[in-house]
Amino acid sequence: MSANPVRLQAITDVEAYVPPAPSFSPGETPGDIFGMNVFSKTVMQKRLPKSVYKSVIATIENSEMLDPMVADSVASAMKDWAIEKGATHYAHVFYPLTGFTAEKHDGFFDPVGDGTALAEFAGKTLVQGEPDASSFPNGGLRNTFEARGYTGWDVTSPAYILENPNGNTLCIPTVFISMTGEALDHKTPLLRAQQAMAVHAERVLTLFGHTPSAVVSYCGPEQEYFLIDRHFFVARPDLLNSGRTLFGAKPPKGQEFDDHYFGAIPERVLGFMADTERELFKLGIPAKTRHNEVAPGQFEIAPMFEAANVGADHQQLLMTTFKTVARKHGMECLFHEKPFEGVNGSGKHVNFSLGNATEGNLLLPGDTPHDNAQFLVFCAAVIRAVHQYGGLLRASVASASNDHRLGANEAPPAIISIFLGDQLAGVFEQLAKGPATSSKGRGTLQIGVDTLPVLPTDPGDRNRTSPFAFTGNRFEFRAPGSLQSVAGPMTTINAIMAEALDHIATKLETAIELGTEFNEAVQALLTELITDHGSVVFNGNGYSDEWQVEAAERGLPNLRTTLDALPELITDASVQLFERYGIFTESEAHSRYEIGLEHYTQSIMVEALSTLEIGQTSVLPAGVRYQTELATNVTALKTAGIDADMDLLEEVTAIIADLRAGIGALRIAIEASHSAEDALAEATHAQSALLPAMATVRAAADRLESTVADDLWPLPTYQEMLYIL
Repeated sequence: MSANPVRLQAITDVEAYVPPAPSFSPGETPGDIFGMNVFSKTVMQKRLPKSVYKSVIATIENSEMLDPMVADSVASAMKDWAIEKGATHYAHVFYPLTGFTAEKHDGFFDPVGDGTALAEFAGKTLVQGEPDASSFPNGGLRNTFEARGYTGWDVTSPAYILENPNGNTLCIPTVFISMTGEALDHKTPLLRAQQAMAVHAERVLTLFGHTPSAVVSYCGPEQEYFLIDRHFFVARPDLLNSGRTLFGAKPPKGQEFDDHYFGAIPERVLGFMADTERELFKLGIPAKTRHNEVAPGQFEIAPMFEAANVGADHQQLLMTTFKTVARKHGMECLFHEKPFEGVNGSGKHVNFSLGNATEGNLLLPGDTPHDNAQFLVFCAAVIRAVHQYGGLLRASVASASNDHRLGANEAPPAIISIFLGDQLAGVFEQLAKGPATSSKGRGTLQIGVDTLPVLPTDPGDRNRTSPFAFTGNRFEFRAPGSLQSVAGPMTTINAIMAEALDHIATKLETAIELGTEFNEAVQALLTELITDHGSVVFNGNGYSDEWQVEAAERGLPNLRTTLDALPELITDASVQLFERYGIFTESEAHSRYEIGLEHYTQSIMVEALSTLEIGQTSVLPAGVRYQTELATNVTALKTAGIDADMDLLEEVTAIIADLRAGIGALRIAIEASHSAEDALAEATHAQSALLPAMATVRAAADRLESTVADDLWPLPTYQEMLYIL
């Protein structure tokens, strides 16, 4: 394989890679280090006065209001623990509407009069901070000249130590709100939605005769990502600026052999995984599963279930950790939903359930779900929620980057439907007509080899084309993108579940007050719910053309793009839902819509400018150089009296003409962006003008890459980035 000097040097540097020293010390086990850098319940129990500890635990486990009197004791214990861990600073960590993590660091040590320094960390400092809020997205909630914003301690998400060779930092998860109390972050709405859902879930459990402890939602996000050598990454301005390749011809081999999926993990990648898991274990993040994903260079990690708020915080911390550790191993971790055209994109499937300490997982059907009325009620609540607010769920995962993935025969379609599987579909089909009397049971798998055991089979298969699929004891929302925070989708799921459970609890309470026997009321309600909302249940192939037609007949929305989906945030039904359950005010809901439009436009504009720059300064010059070589060759042959084949020169010349025309059209489209009247018009222009213009430039450039002499091509190619690792 030949290459131009820049590409050749990158390949040489990859081959010279030396792995870092092993991260695990001899004799060290994951159990020894798990949670060692977390201000956990165990640490608090050892360091806090008993009364303070009980108060804090009551808030964490039972959702009781935090007693402000405990803050000083917790702050003092937290400071001492952090300093013992080598921390010199503390940081309120928050999650602004950029989708990334933000933090403001302050030192523990203040100078005193005798020339020394004293470590200080008061309760009021723990509880509240004041970062500048003027430069974060706010969607019109505040004027840009108004800078005051507050962070507030979230006691339900544990503080932790972030290690750095130059000094450690105590990190305190917080909410981020404006001076007027409006949410400027992802955490605050998630906590509000979780609380609203819990209120009505507990009403339902009370009707079933329980005295329920606090109900919480759980999530387990499956993070997909790509790894490429960092030398290739820094040689690709498109990856540096936008996170995805804006140019790149299809390699001779892609993923068509399915040989990468669950294959042997490359040694270098396995070293990276071991390092990341060690860091995650220290932070109390329960990493569980790791494997090769479908595309070459693509991998996945999945943690165990956690409470949704903690899981969302941990997911953000995981992404930061992956980026840091990848660079230690000379690689770059790519979270963009579609970094490489033509191969599988990356999602972040969010597994959702809800439960509590007394009743356990409320979405566990048992062996005979037709007899499990409580499970059926909570499952029916999910069906109602997804049917009524499918558009809102789609909006919760809408972004310019996720548009490259959704509905592309690798991720769920933009139509939000529910897969139940054979067993539950059969039960709910019975409920639509009356009482359910049977459930499909487990089977056995006969392999035909005497030395192998008989394997039990589940009563239903899985459906990888469904956006919201039941998978045995939880629902898997497969539409979230790999780059986004799971807090947004989890906020929406909790919000729509609050409405569904409120509806169910009210219906049952009313029926009982009117003298209906409880079991009879439950039966009638289940029949009503599946009759009214069963059209959202679909167990077939979500990728088929037939489903597009059938879904329309069922009245299910097909919101193909971000601009189709974002208006769902501000429909009357959505705003009423948010306001009724205290999740967003009307202005907060509109702010999310405005920020969505703004982020969509900005993302595409960055890509458009990168396409223009790379097309003009790298791709076009490479084509012209090759054209010159060919023309020189033709001239030399004619001078020597030899017939010259003009086909290749004419082909390259035609491609260059197409490229020049595409670049010119893209430049005009970029300039026209400035005349847009408002955010929606600007976003619409990005979708209708910039994206097609970029595609035209890329088409010509990719044809040129497949034609130009390899030693002249300036950008690392797909086969190099995806296979040299």
